[in-house]
Amino acid sequence: MPRYRLDLEYDGGPYKGFQAQGSLPTIQASIERAVKAFSGETLRLQAAGRTDAGVHALHQVVHIDLTRDWKPDVVLNALNAHLVPEPIAVTAVALASDDFHARFSAKGRRYLYRIVNRLAPPSLEKGRVWHVKKPLDVAAMHAAAQVLVGHHDFTTFRDVDCQAKTPMKTLDLAAVSRAGDEVRLEFAARSFLHRQVRSMTGTLAEVGAGRWTEADLAAALEARDRTACGPVAPAEGLYLAGVAY
Repeated sequence: MPRYRLDLEYDGGPYKGFQAQGSLPTIQASIERAVKAFSGETLRLQAAGRTDAGVHALHQVVHIDLTRDWKPDVVLNALNAHLVPEPIAVTAVALASDDFHARFSAKGRRYLYRIVNRLAPPSLEKGRVWHVKKPLDVAAMHAAAQVLVGHHDFTTFRDVDCQAKTPMKTLDLAAVSRAGDEVRLEFAARSFLHRQVRSMTGTLAEVGAGRWTEADLAAALEARDRTACGPVAPAEGLYLAGVAY
């Protein structure tokens, strides 16, 4: 039974998240329907990560096992044809080894958070960025973000419904930069807690707005208490940007 690696991009706005949830619209359900439409097979795919409702992906990875030995370009074209007009695209398909697993073989994940920082609301990017009117001090945000880099107990930045076995994670990268009106926050780690990136982003925005200091952020991390977290950034600015194997 051949195994296929699928690389995806999608706009998470119309969906209730990645993971299949009965009759609710999800990215997983749409892809599995597309697989059944072209191959006749009912299956359950495996993904590198389960993005929340409204979260997008520049690079998500899943794998599927099919009975028939299809050529990868046939799988790619067939899936994309059956995904029209949904905002999901299969950008690459490759045969994978039997021991490849989209989730468990992943050695790292990268997330990007985009903020439009100006008085005027976004029009072309509406639903794909967080609009923050108050000027943000990007240098202060980047400096404060370095407090989060390393191996820590991230309970403060962990959603109360997180199912991870431990709050201990190693954050390899936390970078904040600006390009015109856009503030970009980039995070990299082997894995993340539920809503960790949005929690860190919302708190760093408080630093950028001058309501928090770097010391406040360090104290919040040290508190290991969810109530010490700043506001959680909305889903629409978040992107799964890459998965490393």
